[in-house]
Amino acid sequence: MERQFRIYRYNPEVSPTPSFKTYTVDVQPAWTVLDALNAIKWDQDGSLTFRRSCRHGICGSCGMKINGKNGLACEIQVESLKGVITVEPLHGFRILRDLVTDMDGFFAHIEAVKPWLIAGTPPTDGERLQSPEDRKQLDGLYECILCGACTSACPSYWVNDDFLGPAALLKAARYVMDTRDEGFAERVDVLDSRNGLWRCHTIFNCVEACPKSLNPTEAIVKLRQKLTALKI
Repeated sequence: MERQFRIYRYNPEVSPTPSFKTYTVDVQPAWTVLDALNAIKWDQDGSLTFRRSCRHGICGSCGMKINGKNGLACEIQVESLKGVITVEPLHGFRILRDLVTDMDGFFAHIEAVKPWLIAGTPPTDGERLQSPEDRKQLDGLYECILCGACTSACPSYWVNDDFLGPAALLKAARYVMDTRDEGFAERVDVLDSRNGLWRCHTIFNCVEACPKSLNPTEAIVKLRQKLTALKI
């Protein structure tokens, strides 16, 4: 079955002006958009540039905008899309080339919230024990694959890329809500800042954009509640 793919092309070494180029691909049954992009690169245009790695929705490398919605190219089935399929880089990030964006700022914001367990109390018998009930509180917080789809969909981030963004705040919540973690005080300054929790306007774009069906907005609200309780 032949399908047309309208793909965003940009190479600053060739032209400062981006454009779209349409490719016709003989799509096989059960192909994903990533399969089609690979076919284009391997058989039609080796200059097409995009990120990909695991092909199983785990690494987050192939996050991009497909028919106007953020998603993972390795998960979206071609047969689920109608008409000409438009593929663009994630919005809100500086475009380096074609479908590849600059993610340095995104990962710097992740690092800023200290996404690791901070615990000064010695572990019990060599382990940091946690009840099944406490572990369950982390559901919906730890599954983020850092694809950037949520941050790319955030209007607050569009107008201010110093905003930590939903992905970084979700990652902060994963550790703040962990009963074994003792590092909330070390994260307060970055969370309770001009570009932290209060920059979110609860628009919920991040929830709609997340390919793993996570809810960064809910996590942000929980962090606000914890911070507010600390101040009372």
